[in-house]
Amino acid sequence: MEKKHHPRNIHLNGYNLAKLAKFSPTLTPYLIKNEFGNTTIDFCDSKAVKALNQALLVVDYQLLVWDIPDTNLCPAVPGRADLIHTLADLLAEQNNGDVPTGKNTHLLDIGTGASLIYPILANKIYGWKAVATDIDLNSIKQAKNLAQFNKLPVKLRQQKSTDNIFHGVINANDFFDITCCNPPFHSSLDNAEKANQRKWKNLSHENKGFNFSGQKAELWCEGGEIAFLTTMINQSVDYQDQVGWFTSLVSKKENLPKLKSQLSRFTNSEVKVMPLAHGQKVMHVLCWRFNNSPT
Repeated sequence: MEKKHHPRNIHLNGYNLAKLAKFSPTLTPYLIKNEFGNTTIDFCDSKAVKALNQALLVVDYQLLVWDIPDTNLCPAVPGRADLIHTLADLLAEQNNGDVPTGKNTHLLDIGTGASLIYPILANKIYGWKAVATDIDLNSIKQAKNLAQFNKLPVKLRQQKSTDNIFHGVINANDFFDITCCNPPFHSSLDNAEKANQRKWKNLSHENKGFNFSGQKAELWCEGGEIAFLTTMINQSVDYQDQVGWFTSLVSKKENLPKLKSQLSRFTNSEVKVMPLAHGQKVMHVLCWRFNNSPT
């Protein structure tokens, strides 16, 4: 059963494909009728999915333009918006229950990809500023073009070291209210391919090969999600005075106890886990900060 979106998500009750196609004609060729006679798209067609999300960003989030290479991961906009709303809820807890809006709230996006999706949504929904990082130079260039063309208050920084996450991208004078990350889930290309095969089998489609988009850095890393987040936690300690909340999506629930145990080694850490619906799958957002107040 499809999980509901965040209550403030503008797509809480779905979206109007006819309206989207009217204002974003690139979507029109992909509109089809399902078995009930309703207008939809083939969600197994990567080009159709890209056209849909392009329309959502241009029509519903008022971007001037949004496009990414077919080789890059195409984000599902409603689900990505849920994360931004969830982070806003976290910040509201220390702001008398009020969600902070405007350019005084600074987001750091780790692994922004070519889509720049989290900084885009953070700015369009709440007016936040952002710094976005990625290890892939082509993704940085594409994301920078999107930021400049749409006049977004987003700065791009390339992470040049495969061993680092925060080191090399947080500068001495930076302060971020919150960080976000959608880490690579898989530990190898082979694991990513097998996951894709399971996905196609579950959708009852003939598997035609490894055909979901995404660059290496978007899909997998050495050691997978747990190794990536372990490094993130270890490096976050060095920036505990420069970040309000560190956060990351965690796709595998079984990784949460290990990550929470790692954070418990720091006596001044505070940890929260927030649920996040992603379509038919419930993911979790691991959030932590360091209390450096004098005792």
